[in-house]
Amino acid sequence: MRHTVSVDLGDRDYQVVVGAGTRHELAHWLPEGVGRAAVVTQADIATHVTVEPGVESKQFLIGSGEKAKSLTTVESLSRELAEWGLTRNDVIVAVGGGVVTDVGGFVAACYHRGVAVVHVSTTLLGQIDAAIGGKTGVNLPEGKNLVGAFWQPSTVICDTEVLETLPPREYRNGLGELAKYHFLGGGSLDELDIDERVAACVRLKADVVSGDEREGGRRAILNYGHTLAHALEIAGRFDLRHGEAVAIGLVFAAELAARLGRIDEARVIEHRRVVAHYDLSATIPGAITDTELLELFGRDKKAVHGTTFVLDGAAGVEPVTDIGPAVLIDALAAVR
Repeated sequence: MRHTVSVDLGDRDYQVVVGAGTRHELAHWLPEGVGRAAVVTQADIATHVTVEPGVESKQFLIGSGEKAKSLTTVESLSRELAEWGLTRNDVIVAVGGGVVTDVGGFVAACYHRGVAVVHVSTTLLGQIDAAIGGKTGVNLPEGKNLVGAFWQPSTVICDTEVLETLPPREYRNGLGELAKYHFLGGGSLDELDIDERVAACVRLKADVVSGDEREGGRRAILNYGHTLAHALEIAGRFDLRHGEAVAIGLVFAAELAARLGRIDEARVIEHRRVVAHYDLSATIPGAITDTELLELFGRDKKAVHGTTFVLDGAAGVEPVTDIGPAVLIDALAAVR
């Protein structure tokens, strides 16, 4: 079933189109009067996901994995676009998962100080999170997504048909982000079919983004579970996908909230149930010291007024600061 969700941002409103086969509607969703389309994707995606922009186009490939989210990739891609002669009257079409939409969106924000971008998201994680909301960026060795820009797409196309081609682990990677939405108002998402499930997550994110585009307040709740997740990813010694790390981070956040008296044990159990339902682990998969994790927490981009965690509570999920190290260490023990 086809769903269209609006992200309401005044004169920059755009639509997120969800449903099987929606990638074949790409030509309809390009900005009016666009000249050419630079299709940014990855080699493994290009072999099984094809798009027809309906205008003159050229394909540009970037590398795979988090290592491709780098300033080196941004420079290389920008130079290739310049050689092709991309102008402000053209559009970048980012076809892929979060790496592609993050890089493609960031290049769109910077090239000629801004060109239009359409995202054709091909992963579950991308469709429910990464492709929506205009947050773009790349990593530094010191941390994830530390260099980037807010640059809203013209349209986001979420073709649920392509999810059938994902390897099981890549699909489970998306389920880690989907688990987050259970606690942001999504309720029993596991009872919906895939189109409705994706659309429900998109509506939740669109509502948050519409009210707080640049993460000055409520949008921080979308980082639920991400503080520990990002620390584990930055540590770089674990075989963890982003969604897998978020699942561990969700349970840690619940354990931490319980120790602060924000939620009861039943709510902690519900976090563990949801994570287990999606066949995700709630345990840090190796050795890392409390000292290292606490230091990595401080690098998180939410840490404006000291280390900040997004935690569940009676008023819902919200940012919380000034948590003592002893409480953090006690909560970490629950996910070791």
